[in-house]
Amino acid sequence: MQIKTRTLLPSLALLLALPGAALAETGLAMVHGTGNQSDAYSDYWTPEMVESVRQGLPDGDNLLVVNCNFEQYMWDDAASGCLATQLYDFITSRNIDDLVVVTHSNGGNVMRWILSNPTWDSRYPTIIDNTRWVNAVAASSAGTPLADAVMAGNAFEAAVGWLLGYQNDAVEMQQTGWMEHYNQNWLLGTGGRPSLPVGFWNVVGTDVESSIVDSDSYCGGYAENVGLEVTQEWLDSCSDGFLNCSSQNAAGRLWFYDDARTRDGEPLSHNQSRRKCFNLDIILRNDI
Repeated sequence: MQIKTRTLLPSLALLLALPGAALAETGLAMVHGTGNQSDAYSDYWTPEMVESVRQGLPDGDNLLVVNCNFEQYMWDDAASGCLATQLYDFITSRNIDDLVVVTHSNGGNVMRWILSNPTWDSRYPTIIDNTRWVNAVAASSAGTPLADAVMAGNAFEAAVGWLLGYQNDAVEMQQTGWMEHYNQNWLLGTGGRPSLPVGFWNVVGTDVESSIVDSDSYCGGYAENVGLEVTQEWLDSCSDGFLNCSSQNAAGRLWFYDDARTRDGEPLSHNQSRRKCFNLDIILRNDI
């Protein structure tokens, strides 16, 4: 297993900095998954999650919570164009030269598009050059069979529409065959392809628990976890109810499987991995 040895480097750099040397200006960007967000702080991540992770910043004002239309294809101006605008403006306005990006689900694909195609947009090189690494939580790097089912328009669509949305471009893009094509031709970091220019570290959710008598099943929303327990029936035994573990770890490097680091080895469902559940927030905070 690849070990995330670079985690200690920012602190070490501070300790070894010579008198008068300029220290890095660390920033944090939190990038949501599929959906058209106008208030991802409240609606996607929740304030409890964001404010906990923010505590890892030397300057708490160096926080960006991205709001974009990720119902579009990753290369669309409303998706990667919007993300590039917000990241670039954040970096340049606050002089960020040490950016940690936390993504969730399809947000990892949009971020990986920027990292993989530096000549697509004049702002991409600035973003790449000033990014330390990406922490990709439950990334849909190889797509999901649930997207195939939704696009097929069968009865299964009704069971997962609440999770994915109905037949939008981002869902179409996350079909497994489509993502295989993009990974082979447009995106870096998967097997047989060149590496990404910055670290892309995966947090993999391995299971869903929805027992009515287990208090942990209520973290992130009990009804949502019950729904993910249903959709997990169409996935591998190792999955978070939306994505197979293999998809979550298809690009970049493994940081950790949930049960190796979370409180009491609790698994993270796809909904819990964007919430303050089982010390995930503390793990992400400490990594800054």
